[in-house]
Amino acid sequence: MRRKRMVRLLRKLRAMRRSLPERDQLLLRIGAAKKEAGRAFGFVEIDLPLVQQAVTRETFRFRVNRAKLREAEQRDGHSLLRTNLTGEDPAVLWARYVQLTQIEAVFRSLKSELGIRPVYHRLEHRVDAHIMVAFLAYCLQVTLKNRLQIHAPGLTPMAVMEKLGTIQMIDVWIPTLDGRFLVLPRYTQPAKELQALLEKIQLALPAQPPPRITGVAPSVRSA
Repeated sequence: MRRKRMVRLLRKLRAMRRSLPERDQLLLRIGAAKKEAGRAFGFVEIDLPLVQQAVTRETFRFRVNRAKLREAEQRDGHSLLRTNLTGEDPAVLWARYVQLTQIEAVFRSLKSELGIRPVYHRLEHRVDAHIMVAFLAYCLQVTLKNRLQIHAPGLTPMAVMEKLGTIQMIDVWIPTLDGRFLVLPRYTQPAKELQALLEKIQLALPAQPPPRITGVAPSVRSA
């Protein structure tokens, strides 16, 4: 990424040195290039003309600070962990630090994917129940994630849950001659694509729920 930004920055600076715009226009272009280059701009040293000087190839020059760039490249891919726990094993300290990032990922998942926030409950026991259900949902999500890493590494838990969301649960109410109702709870059969996915991650849907007899009439909801 740094290399690409450096190449784009140097290309723009060379174009400015060829066109030699007015000093105010030159400063505006350099400012825009600096914003786009980000931290890569700090590796380029630029000589600008003074207020009363004209923009020429002698007054406007630039060069790459190769020593500073080489030093930054040597630090790429390295992290420094600072702590006051001098008696601990460095490997243990690093493992604990990595756990912090995992905990942060858990909170992000709870608030975004599982929707634990906001909590619209006023009673304390209902808030506790909401959090417990969200925690159990996260446990299932982690289980699904681990299963996907083994059987389907290219899939994410959210992608699988979106596909599973196409399965719907319905109740079929059939009236009987004695005034009661035969209730058949059924879930819709998964499409071929979803069925292939279930087989790939080695998941099987449970059996259809058994029918039941009830004397209570079904509630009718108006659209």
